Order: sequence, then C-alpha cells, then structure tokens
Amino acid sequence: MTKERFKQAELGAWLGIFGNIALAVMKGTAGYFSGSKALIADAFHSASDVAGSCAVLVGLKAAQRPPDEDHPYGHGKAEPIAAIVVSVLMLVVGLEIAVQSVKAIYTGDLEPPKGYAVIVIGISIIVKEAMFQYKYRLGKRLGSQALIANAWEHRSDVYSSVAALAGVGGAMVGHYLGNTYLYYLDPLAGLVVAVLILKMGYRLAAEAVHSTMDHVLHQEDSADLLETVQRIKGVIAVDDLRAREHGHYVIVDVKISVNPKISVQEGHDIARTVKYTLMKKFSHVSDVFIHVNPYDAGYPYKNADSGQDDYPTLLH
Repeated sequence: MTKERFKQAELGAWLGIFGNIALAVMKGTAGYFSGSKALIADAFHSASDVAGSCAVLVGLKAAQRPPDEDHPYGHGKAEPIAAIVVSVLMLVVGLEIAVQSVKAIYTGDLEPPKGYAVIVIGISIIVKEAMFQYKYRLGKRLGSQALIANAWEHRSDVYSSVAALAGVGGAMVGHYLGNTYLYYLDPLAGLVVAVLILKMGYRLAAEAVHSTMDHVLHQEDSADLLETVQRIKGVIAVDDLRAREHGHYVIVDVKISVNPKISVQEGHDIARTVKYTLMKKFSHVSDVFIHVNPYDAGYPYKNADSGQDDYPTLLH
C-alpha cells in the first residue's frame, strides 16, 4: 500500500470511528430515555461499527508494512482479515439484538417511545448514508476490501435505522390511537434490525474469506495484462500468464519466449522491461515474476525458420 493510499484509507477509518461513536452515544441515550427498544438496538449497531472501523484501521496499518522474511509477498492479506473481524462483530451483535428483541416481545411489558426518538433516527439515517457513500467510493478507488466492508456496515446501519423508524413511528401512532398492540412494532423493528445485521455480516464474512485465499483472476480480468506483455519489444510469445489476488493487490506470474540467440543480459533486460511496464501501467500490480524461455520456432505462435542462424538479436 502506498503512503498516499494509506493516508486516504486511514482518514476514512478515523471518520468512521468518530462518526459512529457520536451516533452510538446519541442513539443509545435517546433510546434509553425514550424507552425505544429499536433505537437501542440501532445504537448497538453503531457501536459495533466503531469496533469494525478500529479493526479496519489495524488492518490498514498492517497492510502497509513492507515484505519481510516471513511475508515475502507483503501484508496485503491483513485487510481481508480485518474485514473478517468486522463481519464476526456484526454477527455477534446481531444475535444479541435478536435475543433482546424476542425477550421484549415475549414479556409484553412495552411502552410507546417518546417523540424525539424519531428525530434522532432521522439524523442517523442521513449521517450513515453520507458515510457509506464516502467510504464505498474511497474503498473502490483504493481497492481496499476492508474499507468496502466497513462501508457496507454503514449501509446496513441505514437499513436498521429505517426499520427502527418504522417501529418507533408505528408504536407512537398506536399510542395516539389507543391501540397497545402497535407497541409491539418497536421490539419487532429491533428484531428486523438484528436480521439485517446478521444477513450483512454473513455476506461480508463470505466475501472476506474468499479474499484471503489466493485465486487466479479470470481470463477477461487479466486480458489487459496479457495484451500489454505481448506489445513489449523483444517478447515473441507469452507462453503463460497468471495473475493472482493477494489482498488488495495482484501478483503476476508470466512466462515469455524470446529470441534464443540473444545473450542472457538481453533476456534479463526484456524481463525487467515487462515487469516495470506492468507495475507502472497497472497500479494494483504489486510484483511480477517472469520466467524467460527460448522461443521455439515450432511453437504455434509464429512461423519461423528454425534453421535460420542470422536473425536479429530482438524479435518482435
């Protein structure tokens, strides 16, 4: 991770931490004094986002560390691991909220929330949607799995706030109409919030686990890499090219064929050109490993006279 990329990602993480702390305190306080189970559940959701943003920040700091003896390919996997931590936190919080909501529904000891709970939820929806848009676009631009996961936490918090708004509003309508059955809408909304959190946590966990495993990019995703190598002077053929994701970046393994009559130094220079061209043109490529083969005239890339001894040093 470059220093500029890290600074932008770190800013996004800190924004999430302070924003979620403020929202958690605001919603928790309002939920407690207004007697809204849904708003308290929503506050716990924001509190889990604080822990999630902290996990993202730790992952970003680890990911920027340079390769070492134990991690020769860098620390890029730290970000999806941080995303897994975020997902687990969401699952735990979702289960806790579900249990508390079911208990409230079962006991039936319910009171309508105070009116200011609606105002607090409205503020939460606006702020969380703004945070989602900012972090999601930043994560996409920087290629940060952890930031994207954290952004989706904000979006799930928007959904949970909308559910809480419906529950609180319904319970308040029940109070004005004298219908106590509508009081159940508040804890029911808390249960809906829990389901949303669990669903989002599961999806993010599945994506993060997938990202921690090395997998080769599909052919259509590596087509630009292949075309770039084929255009480099001195490369007669690309025998094989595999690009594998390693966290937020990509490592490329490529086998090229060059003129068998050139010197070892010239073959090395071609390989070096391939490496630096790929890394300069594609910002997500962090390293390139190249194997240089002597071109076989019988190989079905090009037709060449294998008996010709005086062809030029570089073929293209």
